[in-house]
Amino acid sequence: MSVTAWIGLGSNLDSPLQQLHLALEALHQLPETTLADASPIYRSSPVGPSDQPDFLNMAARLDTDLDATTLLKQLLRIEDAQGRTRTRVWGPRVLDLDLLLYGRETITQPELTVPHPEIPNRDFVLRPLLDLDPDLSLPDGRRIDDLLRECPDNGLTPVTLA
Repeated sequence: MSVTAWIGLGSNLDSPLQQLHLALEALHQLPETTLADASPIYRSSPVGPSDQPDFLNMAARLDTDLDATTLLKQLLRIEDAQGRTRTRVWGPRVLDLDLLLYGRETITQPELTVPHPEIPNRDFVLRPLLDLDPDLSLPDGRRIDDLLRECPDNGLTPVTLA
């Protein structure tokens, strides 16, 4: 049975806009998965070290028959294929794909925590999720729109595509 999975996408290196488009193409090609929708793109200040470029962020909604762990492995494979290196926490990156939500499930494993624990603190995650589903809530019942109202401002601005 298909599950709705919500993915956060971010990039601040090597033509970030192109990286996001390539990632969407890769998500579209995932086995047993349909890319159902993608949010607008937003620019945000980096979390953590400020000696790096601003990020471009968005979210995608997938309908998938993959289990959460397999989906995470596929996301990591896409990151690696696009040149992601993990050199420092919250550092610059070619591509970051986060499994934000997986249906209404709560998952706590060494390699995977769903919902992503930082969702309530990141307007660059909340705003794109809200764009995709204004009624979306976390498995514990907290609504995304309420979380966004309470979230610290990270200089989020829409990206206008020419």
